[in-house]
Amino acid sequence: MIGNETFNMKFNQYIKEDKMSRIIKIILIVATLCLSSISMFFPEARAGDNTGVSEKQEAKVMEKATFAAGCFWHIEEAFRKIHGVTDVSVGYTGGKKENPTYLDVCQDNTGHAEAVEVTYDPKIISYEQLLDVFWSIHDPTQLNRQGPDVGSQYRSVIFYHSKKQKETARDSKLKIEKSGKFKLKLATQIVPAEVFYRAEEYHQRYFEKRGVNTCEIPAN
Repeated sequence: MIGNETFNMKFNQYIKEDKMSRIIKIILIVATLCLSSISMFFPEARAGDNTGVSEKQEAKVMEKATFAAGCFWHIEEAFRKIHGVTDVSVGYTGGKKENPTYLDVCQDNTGHAEAVEVTYDPKIISYEQLLDVFWSIHDPTQLNRQGPDVGSQYRSVIFYHSKKQKETARDSKLKIEKSGKFKLKLATQIVPAEVFYRAEEYHQRYFEKRGVNTCEIPAN
């Protein structure tokens, strides 16, 4: 038989353990209620629920398109007027020389083309619609020139940034060829986008700064 002293010790130990269990349970309940309150007032804090963050990020997603079609002042002006285009930068791409200057590119030995990098909202305007603008603002049948501007830096090029852009560009080119709009064969190249070197600041928004709308040099 268990003595009274031993029995009392075990009973007291049981009472203490029972109290401790109740305290732990109370703490767990309070913690659960606190987390539920936080989730109620701050839904984005729920585990595995990033809806709020994702929507904000999605709203800011923009895409890029890069084109070469002769004098980049003219191209920039044309794309800047398009609804859905948020920014246009003029620069140089497609060549080998790093950090080329305008004078370097004018020598026609860098391999670079005068080009524009267009930032646009795909929810407002599609890449295919941008291609429609591209075909309409220059003569894609001319090889290494546009009007009086002669040299490989003035060539017609679509620089694609993704497989989807590549396929869309090819389909668009084929559509233009079949349309019969141009009698001569299109000289436009469709190549992967490379490093885009932003041109000197005085070339950015060139027409806007000078109040002109043509690449022609005004007569004195």
